[in-house]
Amino acid sequence: MNYKSLIRPLLILLFFMGLWHLSHPFAAPSAAETVSANVPDKNIILVPLDGRPPCKQFVVDGGAIAGFHVLTPPTELQDYYSAPGDTAGMRQWLAENIKGQQAALISIDQLLYGGLLAAREKEAPPAQQEALIKYLRQLHADNPNIPLLAFSILPRQTPQDTIDGYQERKDLLAYSRLKGRQAAGLAIDETELARLEAAIPPASKEKYLAHFAENEELNKKLIALVKEGVLTKLVLGQDDGEEYSIPNIEKAHLREFMQAENLPSHKVILTHGADEIALTMLAAFHNEQNHFAPNVYVTYNHPDTPDTIMPYMAIDMQETAREKIALIGGQETSDAAAADYILYLSANDYEKDTVSKRSINVQELQKLTAQGRPVALVDLSKHFTAQETLLPLLLDKYFPVNSLTAYAGWNTASNAIGTAAATASLYTNAQKNAPSRKEALGIAASNLKFLHNRILEDYFYLKEDIDTINHTLKKASYQNTADLDLEHNWRWANNMLQQSMQKHLAAYKHSKSFLAPNIFHTPQGDFTLTVKDLTVELSFPWPRTFEIYLETMPYIVAQ
Repeated sequence: MNYKSLIRPLLILLFFMGLWHLSHPFAAPSAAETVSANVPDKNIILVPLDGRPPCKQFVVDGGAIAGFHVLTPPTELQDYYSAPGDTAGMRQWLAENIKGQQAALISIDQLLYGGLLAAREKEAPPAQQEALIKYLRQLHADNPNIPLLAFSILPRQTPQDTIDGYQERKDLLAYSRLKGRQAAGLAIDETELARLEAAIPPASKEKYLAHFAENEELNKKLIALVKEGVLTKLVLGQDDGEEYSIPNIEKAHLREFMQAENLPSHKVILTHGADEIALTMLAAFHNEQNHFAPNVYVTYNHPDTPDTIMPYMAIDMQETAREKIALIGGQETSDAAAADYILYLSANDYEKDTVSKRSINVQELQKLTAQGRPVALVDLSKHFTAQETLLPLLLDKYFPVNSLTAYAGWNTASNAIGTAAATASLYTNAQKNAPSRKEALGIAASNLKFLHNRILEDYFYLKEDIDTINHTLKKASYQNTADLDLEHNWRWANNMLQQSMQKHLAAYKHSKSFLAPNIFHTPQGDFTLTVKDLTVELSFPWPRTFEIYLETMPYIVAQ
């Protein structure tokens, strides 16, 4: 073969190929870049309801999504379980640090009693209440341009721990339910009511009722401060309620007082819940600042879910969702395509037919994700078990969990719905106003961190691990898992928690659901994010197993 005869045609071919590439250049593959959380550029100060993560750390992490640096008080001023916080020190800290803040989120229970648990037991006579009212007036006078956003919690129905007789506590709860039904105009067993009134020791009944009367007077004074202009907004939360009870009587009195004072509905708000209120108020403030009223499309896992009343709730799922959407300044829409995000509410009960529909629910969520809809999933269980939740099926069906805008499934319906609605609002609002692609990436990274925090705690800990840990503690002679001796057994208890959760994390972060890339649609353009790895810090923040401190560190790359 004459190889020289091939050189000329080959050179001609290479020449024309070069010309074609000059006119049709290949797009270079996009280089992966590591994504970090956005740097906060706004400041807001928080006096938390108490030192637990839902009341404090959730607000810090939620604020980061929207670019808020949330300033919180030093640990030495904060309550610790049954030990109340330093109320005088807390007031001084707030007064000294409020300068330069865009707003102040203020727990009245922390400033007056030293936290939520202390508020359930301590008394605040008129002189103490007046001292707080005077302090708030002075705080406003010294900082007239900084909104004071306050929240106060109505006492729960359960009698104070200082009323410790089993039968009298049981009788007081029955008495409260009958009085609540009576106040609502419903027929009651008058003979049973008379029996209870005779059986309950007069001192215990007086102590129980005085707690609600004291709280009612306090909240009326706070409402008056809103009318004066001292407080920009006041949210009154009902903690662990039932449909008919004495707390509902107090709430009705406060509603009548608000109407008599002719206050706008957005200035004083009555809601159910407690722990999530600061986070929802942060979302509401963020929305007001950006003139954003999120349109929320609410859908349910089962036709019975809207009317379902979950444990520790006084109202059903539908009413709870409406409350939380209104609290963040949003509005419900019937058009899913026009919604800023979809609030998907799942509340399963294995004693009913809802659990058998979970495969259909997964298909619904997969369809919404495929359409690029932002979805905030509330994944509740009537009996607080993994078998009633959607997440295990989502993981089994390779659902891309990073496509979720929010996830929540802890404790009560008000806690979970409020958390999901607030974080979805913080995220969608922040993305609408992100000035650049870099900031849009940072917002998404902060949101993914919050998302995985919630999945790991609300599902893997609260539905999988807590019962096992409690059982192990009881085998080690702990009769009360709500009163751990962490002073002597901190290492052992936390090591048990960390080992158990690390096993879940190892499986979770290697699952196809976790590793699936997800396209994020933002006004700054679309980008694909993949969470390549996830590490976590874990501990018990209080000497009990009910909640944990959990912070994830996701390793995220973008293309």
